[in-house]
Amino acid sequence: MRRVEEDGEARYELFQPEESIGRLHAFHGNFGMFVRAYTYIRMHGAAGLRQVSEDAVLNANYIRESLRDLYDLPFGDRTCMHETVFSAARQKAQGVRALDIAKRILDFGIHPPTVYFPLVVPEALMIEPTETESKESLDHFIGVMRQIAQEAAETPEVVQHAPHTTEYKRLDEVAANRALNLRWRPETAEVREPEAVAAAD
Repeated sequence: MRRVEEDGEARYELFQPEESIGRLHAFHGNFGMFVRAYTYIRMHGAAGLRQVSEDAVLNANYIRESLRDLYDLPFGDRTCMHETVFSAARQKAQGVRALDIAKRILDFGIHPPTVYFPLVVPEALMIEPTETESKESLDHFIGVMRQIAQEAAETPEVVQHAPHTTEYKRLDEVAANRALNLRWRPETAEVREPEAVAAAD
């Protein structure tokens, strides 16, 4: 299998190691994921897997209970498993969509949750905290979500125009879907200086 390596001049290229099993074809499946999953299972063992599963469920329910006063719970009072689903319907009534909330989360250095899924939940926000999240990181995320809910109610334009701190702002999603470009070509890749990016935005 090839891997990406830096060539020493701040450029990257594909490198083929001498000891390699070679290229994997699609009919082998996603072999790398199988190896990771198997390693994770063997590393934890039966007792460890039970513990990490319980931790993931605990983390999801902690977030659920901590935010239920500000975001709607579409599935009532049922205990959730490893993920909790909120609806931002209340925030949408204030002019802020689930996508806006996800973009605003980026300003705090947090990867946003899945939005608009499950499809049966209007303005869905699906949050899946892993078993590795500490209480401190969960509390930080909860604080961010509470701040965003307050901004949606008091200064919705802050959320509507997020993100504010990332290098790139919002993409034209309609154009991206209509003119998909799924292949990177180094000969046509444009290197943009930070000043040019800021000027373009």
